[in-house]
Amino acid sequence: MTTTIEATAELGFAAALVRMSHLVQHLFADVSRDHDITPQQMQLLCMLIGGPVGMTELSRLLHLEKSSLTGLVDRVERRGLVARVRDARDRRACQIALTDEGARLAVESHQDVTGRLDTLAGELPDADQERLTSVIARLLAQHGTLT
Repeated sequence: MTTTIEATAELGFAAALVRMSHLVQHLFADVSRDHDITPQQMQLLCMLIGGPVGMTELSRLLHLEKSSLTGLVDRVERRGLVARVRDARDRRACQIALTDEGARLAVESHQDVTGRLDTLAGELPDADQERLTSVIARLLAQHGTLT
């Protein structure tokens, strides 16, 4: 009888990454549900942890059309989690910034996701964790990151 580990290994690298992606997406959905927001809202909040981001950049990062992004920002703004602020470099544009409540929720959600992922990885030997981290870092460096 083939074990789950052997079956996944037989699928190859790309298929294993797709399965891992699904696991991360499910975990992300669970955490967002725990915080009473949608996964997309949580992703937006997490993108803003580093500071305000312009709508054009958010559209690129989240792979959303401008009208979809506007609706997402509107919904999160109505909940008091983000605010539109004038872009200091271009008065015609605005940036999206976290409110105090949004920052709290973004950091808490991000910590929940990373904590759960660390728990999953905790079952692996340290050498495997380091090797996996190195491979992922190289892939992200080669092909850009989502921030």
